[in-house]
Amino acid sequence: MKDKVLMQGNQAVAEGALAAGVKFCAGYPITPSTEVIEILAKKLPSHGGRFIQMEDELASIGAIIGASAAGKKSITATSGPGFSLMQENLGYAAMVEVPIVIYNAQRVGPSTGGATKPHQADIMQTKWGSHGDSPRIALMPGSVKEAYEITIKAFNFSEKYMVPVVILMDELLAHMRESVIIPKKEELEVINRRTDVAPQAEYLPYRMDETGIPVLPPLGGGYRYNISGMIHGENGIPDLSPETIDACVRRINSKLDKYYDDIVIVENEKNESAKIALFVFGSTTRPAKGAIKKAKKAGIEVELIRPITIWPFPEKEVREVAERMDKIIVAEMNLGQTAGLVRQAIEGKAEVVQLNRVDSGHISVDDLYHKILEISS
Repeated sequence: MKDKVLMQGNQAVAEGALAAGVKFCAGYPITPSTEVIEILAKKLPSHGGRFIQMEDELASIGAIIGASAAGKKSITATSGPGFSLMQENLGYAAMVEVPIVIYNAQRVGPSTGGATKPHQADIMQTKWGSHGDSPRIALMPGSVKEAYEITIKAFNFSEKYMVPVVILMDELLAHMRESVIIPKKEELEVINRRTDVAPQAEYLPYRMDETGIPVLPPLGGGYRYNISGMIHGENGIPDLSPETIDACVRRINSKLDKYYDDIVIVENEKNESAKIALFVFGSTTRPAKGAIKKAKKAGIEVELIRPITIWPFPEKEVREVAERMDKIIVAEMNLGQTAGLVRQAIEGKAEVVQLNRVDSGHISVDDLYHKILEISS
């Protein structure tokens, strides 16, 4: 029989990480994500893992990169200012292609902002916070149940594609409680990184096969090889020739394009009668569905599109919706970070209407419903 548990969002992330096989967590307490490291500190030893409280967030991400390079699935949890400190090493993990998972419970910013108040304003930082072109996947659950499932998916993506994956939630969802049915272990899909390496004498860490994904055996496990944050060729040794720079930068980023259809997850409740679409994500999911039901009772049909994968941005899926719509309402707890992405993706096929809230209040059913009424009159 499956277990039904009343679970907090942060608890769902921690339990999802354990189900995915996490063996190491390093972190530094910060509101509103601290429950994740508290739970993992308590439970990891009984799962054959370890937790270390680090001196700061910069050290935390460095520690999980090291543990992952040694072959252990690793996670850190943070928020706002801590996520800012992690940006350099986020780029490093992307360059050396060591898989890690970062949980970011977004809070009001910038700077220290408001530790106990929600925002959804770390979307651009997640992709562009570190310098250079570098790949990362970012996932945004819309419920506590989904937080559990998406955390497992985050580890699967990270291990499968050898990229850092960020789980983006916000304070509302981090501290929300819902009943979650925990699947049996045998029902879960858990992916581990490849281990099919060539003999040491023939092995080169960044020599690619048809997958375009490196195979990196655990450091300290018998194989000797070089990993470097500098531009490198297939042997991992720094090489700043123009040809190698071009090949390296293009290759690490092309993985996301090549596997776009597997990585990008979108909920789209299609409505052929609708000429208005509602684009939302994260904790705004439930209010959006309530507003759509309320609008339907008033005789207004509205279609939902919700990216669960926010990076890579689901351009194809958004464009397809825009081709059938007159207007798309983009609702977000920031000043418009994804509205610009939507405009870019749809190339003028529909009008983009923004609904932005930055006062730390959540976007409500009434906020969304009144905006629907406003643009449909």
